[in-house]
Amino acid sequence: MATENRINFWRRNAKVPGRYPKDTKPKFNNLKSKKASSFHEFARSTNDAWDIDEEEDEDFLSTPAPTLSSPSGHHSTSAQDQQIQDDGTETGVSDRLAPPSTEALDFQDVQEEDAEYWEHVNGKVVKSSSDAHLNMSSVCSSLQKQQSLPVRAIIPLVARMSDQNASGAPPMTVREKSRLDKFKQLLASPNTDLEELRKHSWSGIPREVRPITWRLLSGYLPANKERRELVMKRKREEYFGFIEQYYHSRTDEHYKDTYRQIHIDIPRTNPLIPLFQQPAVQEVFERILFIWAIRHPASGYVQGINDLVTPFFVVFLSEFVKDVENSEVAALPLDTQRNIEADSFWCMSKLLDGIQDNYTFAQPGIQNKVKALEELVSRIDEDIHNHFKRYEVEYLQFAFRWMNNLLMRELPLRCTIRLWDTYQAETEGFTHFHLYVCSAFLIEWRKEILSMVDFQGLLMLLQNLPTIHWGNEEVGLLLAEAYRLKYMFADAPSHYKR
Repeated sequence: MATENRINFWRRNAKVPGRYPKDTKPKFNNLKSKKASSFHEFARSTNDAWDIDEEEDEDFLSTPAPTLSSPSGHHSTSAQDQQIQDDGTETGVSDRLAPPSTEALDFQDVQEEDAEYWEHVNGKVVKSSSDAHLNMSSVCSSLQKQQSLPVRAIIPLVARMSDQNASGAPPMTVREKSRLDKFKQLLASPNTDLEELRKHSWSGIPREVRPITWRLLSGYLPANKERRELVMKRKREEYFGFIEQYYHSRTDEHYKDTYRQIHIDIPRTNPLIPLFQQPAVQEVFERILFIWAIRHPASGYVQGINDLVTPFFVVFLSEFVKDVENSEVAALPLDTQRNIEADSFWCMSKLLDGIQDNYTFAQPGIQNKVKALEELVSRIDEDIHNHFKRYEVEYLQFAFRWMNNLLMRELPLRCTIRLWDTYQAETEGFTHFHLYVCSAFLIEWRKEILSMVDFQGLLMLLQNLPTIHWGNEEVGLLLAEAYRLKYMFADAPSHYKR
């Protein structure tokens, strides 16, 4: 039994940002923890924090969920069927799940099922009759909660992947239209005022102008409007020159291991979003990552870099298709595919130029940032810092991923794109400002962190924070708090040290 519990506890799916046990409401600061009286109870109560299976989604969604094979051979629920609701406003985020299916279990029928069936509750083998009753009551409680929820319109998670208002949104408000007009005016000027563009981009970039704005803010394109087309044409040709020159060497002995690791990691990139499982998209990612790796031998390819391609790819794809999530990339004109690929490569390269020490040998950049986060949090919130010390939680155990992947594993992709609007508008956004965002992100869960009184519970929380329903509003509040922390501490002579 003990062996089985340990196996269940350490089962994880780290590729799903923000999943948490299904009977937890997805609200800000809403987790309620209860200390288990034994490790047996703890392991049983935390199983579905790691597991994502068909049975779980059938409990939550009103539509049966198709499955997608993951690299490990298990079946995972397609993100197209993880549904959330929208209140119809620009920054509205619903905290309710879809109502249960009309085919939900009848409680009387459940009680009359034979014992053999209930030995496999929720697809998990139950060793005793008491365990069976525990699981049955859990299912019933979950269904009762769902049936009490009002029926509301639902929007698929991936339909809002590239923008909070990508689907089912109301007409643009006067304020939104005014902001969009201001962006268009700045972009249409002979020499775009980049400082003014950054100022307006800090609070989010309208979807229509995000692709060109990202190209400008990343430094890929010049501010001079007349030179943009020429520069873009030259850079795209240069990238495909690299493909012709280097890509064939992926099978050479010297680069074989690099290509093999890239080839393994690509299917793991956002595995629950069908767009990234398309062969044409995976080939694009392989080429981008391989060319970048051999042109940067000081670091080469490091796991985590593959995630950094996805926001650029989605944003530049949105320039050519309206329904990004359900588009067939291979059906686009070849020139369009090539342009998206080349632009994604160059913008990702510009980003990595500023954080390359994160990926060199021993990753000193990440080590330094994690240490800076620890010292900053000790100044900002001594209670959290001492709580970690009391239960022997090291910042490196959870914050390494926050720095390595720029919080991409902690947030839905739609939130990452909104976050990167500000990162590209902020001076040293991906380095210096990211530290304050991580601090604000940690403190956001202060109540839940302090309520956890064991090492395992703290790590499970910190590595699986429930952000699956986050949107523009939550990201905006997070950025505002990060800015406040930066304003208070960045100019303090010893803000990292006591």
